[in-house]
Amino acid sequence: MSHAAPIQRKIIHIDMDAFYASVEQRDFPELRGKPLVVGGSPEGRGGVVATASYEARKFGIHSAMPSKTAQRLCPEVIFVHPRFDVYKAVSRSLHEIFHRYTDIIEPLSLDEAYLDVTEDKLGIGYAMDIAREIKKAVREELNLTASAGVSISKFVAKIASDLDKPDGLTFIGPSRIEAFMEGLAVEKFHGVGKVTAARMKAMGIYKGADLKTYQEADLVRLFGKVGRFYYNIVRGIDNRPVTPYRETKSVSVEDTYQEDLTTKEAMLEEFLLLTAKLQARLKRNGLKGRTLTLKFKFHDFTIITRSRSVDGFIEDEPMIQMLTRQILDKTDLTEKKVRLLGIGVSNFNMPNADEDRENGAGGPIQLKLF
Repeated sequence: MSHAAPIQRKIIHIDMDAFYASVEQRDFPELRGKPLVVGGSPEGRGGVVATASYEARKFGIHSAMPSKTAQRLCPEVIFVHPRFDVYKAVSRSLHEIFHRYTDIIEPLSLDEAYLDVTEDKLGIGYAMDIAREIKKAVREELNLTASAGVSISKFVAKIASDLDKPDGLTFIGPSRIEAFMEGLAVEKFHGVGKVTAARMKAMGIYKGADLKTYQEADLVRLFGKVGRFYYNIVRGIDNRPVTPYRETKSVSVEDTYQEDLTTKEAMLEEFLLLTAKLQARLKRNGLKGRTLTLKFKFHDFTIITRSRSVDGFIEDEPMIQMLTRQILDKTDLTEKKVRLLGIGVSNFNMPNADEDRENGAGGPIQLKLF
């Protein structure tokens, strides 16, 4: 008895180009062609960059960078406050365009989404043609540009969308995927951060081809559960479906440090930098939660989390900072070397309950990144 071959999916990853900054330059002609940062301010305590225009990126400015650093790199950079209501309205228009072609849409943020166009509504047939039409509609109707990646899996489509920014369109077909992954630098693998990339390079793993020489069991032993993902993805195996709806359980940000943090003062300083970015993500997604969680990963890769819930909602940056100080004061970090910090808000709809939690190695909090 013969079995039909599985349907090969047609996946498009759409990523708007410098979204917030591009909307500001679209709406205010005097900002066009100038180095622009949305979010943060070099005044007072400052903040962090939410989005930088391509003109600003030429100076090395990027998202999550402290505003004071951005100004130091480019003294003439222009800072503007984010207009999240406008960005949300543009995002709704963007999704109206998507829905002309498919209803299987997985949003990752206001400006980024996966589309499964295997059965496209207009019967166009070719995913590249659909991507071209979407890009054209975005340009003509929204006066913005988007980059698109097209492939048979989410992982490869996402990488493809990054290859020719801005206004790019890249197709990586089934016959090219393994060779493409073999030639990809490890730091380009989504999910491989700076510290993991440095660790891989110290082991002689510079590209996918180097990663491919390791057995699955070895990668799991070296990197934990994510090692199984590395083993599969370097072989082009990614069967995750495009999921039209995902309930947001938490919103968080985290950072890994080149040098371990050993004092609470240093940790608090880093948490305050992360707070601004967390608040921006909450605001742009219209979310208010009741529980704040701090995450600590130590030098030996063990992880603990500490949480605090409040009556009402965690609504603003000062409140996040206050709770962060309270949690940090109560956390025993004696003789601990911290290599990663994370901060997140959850419990958006559930009843309030005060809590303190601790997870050992292998049990990190579920963090949803946008």
